[in-house]
Amino acid sequence: MTFARTLLVALAATVSTGAMAQKAAPDPLALVDARYDRTAAIARAIWDFAELGYQENRSSALLQAELAKEDFKVTKGVADIPTAFVAEWTNAAAKGGPVIGLLAEFDALPGISQADTAERKTDAKSAAHACGHNLFGSGSVTAAIALSQWLKATGTPGTVRLYGTPAEEGGSGKVYMVRAGLFDDVDFAIHWHPSSINSAAARTTLANRSAKFRFRGTAAHAAGAPAQGRSALDGVEAMNMMVNMMREHTTMDSRIHYVITEGGKAPNVVPEFAEVFYYVRHSDTAEVEAMWTRLEDAARGAALGTGTKVDWEIIHGNNPLLVNETLAKVMDAKLRQAGVLTLTVEETRFASEIAKTLANPEPMERTATIEPYAKTLGYGSTDVGDVSWATPTVGLNTATWAPGTPAHSWQSAAASGTSLGFKGAQLAAKAMTLMAIQLYTDPALRQAARAEFDASRGPNYVYRSLLGDRKPPLDFRK
Repeated sequence: MTFARTLLVALAATVSTGAMAQKAAPDPLALVDARYDRTAAIARAIWDFAELGYQENRSSALLQAELAKEDFKVTKGVADIPTAFVAEWTNAAAKGGPVIGLLAEFDALPGISQADTAERKTDAKSAAHACGHNLFGSGSVTAAIALSQWLKATGTPGTVRLYGTPAEEGGSGKVYMVRAGLFDDVDFAIHWHPSSINSAAARTTLANRSAKFRFRGTAAHAAGAPAQGRSALDGVEAMNMMVNMMREHTTMDSRIHYVITEGGKAPNVVPEFAEVFYYVRHSDTAEVEAMWTRLEDAARGAALGTGTKVDWEIIHGNNPLLVNETLAKVMDAKLRQAGVLTLTVEETRFASEIAKTLANPEPMERTATIEPYAKTLGYGSTDVGDVSWATPTVGLNTATWAPGTPAHSWQSAAASGTSLGFKGAQLAAKAMTLMAIQLYTDPALRQAARAEFDASRGPNYVYRSLLGDRKPPLDFRK
């Protein structure tokens, strides 16, 4: 045999051996589909728990256990929050690769009834998953596990990290996790949120800050000795009056809202304690801080004018979400690749019955369509905003509720505990999985997204939270 022929035979054998050793890449969508029953079971269990912010002990433990079963390394109690955790899986067989973080929420809301029926149940529990965070957590865990399986099967270098983020609703759990440096080594973050539509629009949010203003006066008999009393409730009402007058002199994106959480116990007793809980929002963080200064001045003035004393505790604060259009446009494509919801006859009937109770119902066909891509301003707020200033971040919404359903309603809580919500979570898991795989395998996309991120933050950017140095308010829902 000549040397040339010997070389050709050796090369052919090498190619053949390499082809036999190479594993076929599994279908990412099939990996997610294979977990549907677990997605649904976990989502329903967390829906049943309906645990409020920083009290999500069973919900957090369930997600941690599910990830631990799939060989994720779980670190719990991070950022001084007992229910916060980080679960990580790294492809040990392939060094390097991006670190991609998936966000998972699981807290419920107070003061809303929850039952999986198309009519409101007034005797239902008073805490509800009316923002669908039971779906959020379950869908993100499914995506994380599917990604670990895909990385292992393909030999692709990379790390998938699931962040268990408590108390999004008013507790700013993610802000404390960002502040603790838990996102410092993350290359990209992916999140999603339940909705009544399917969309991957590049939507920013409002910055916000909240606090409980506590007035203290002097108790006395309201009829027998009124001159000796100083009403803490008067302080609250005086503050509210001044803030309501302030609304006329704020900019267009401003949002101010409050509830009186304590106003006294009996009309014939001058209240010695009263409390009002305020939220302030704006698309510009600097404007939130400017309005906040005026809010504090109103509190001081109210106390001075009513002969009471006042102090306040900042409860939460979120920066606006920093949009990354490079990533958002790819996410839009991945959502379309993942497909749309196909509802059963029973699911359609349930959604139609829910729609009859809505102020602004929308066509049922919207569950099977994907909204056009756009860059928009959303008037809600989220602690995902602080994550987006720490690392390039992208997200999406999927239809988990009847079209036209508002978040924070009994209708959204009802759908979040049914297969209508579970299917939406599954769709989100598919889109997140596809998005992460694109980032793992596309260095040009990673470079472009990072360049946009750096340009958006600016060369001298320094992270600053709206919470200051306060510790997590672990008891704010108690």
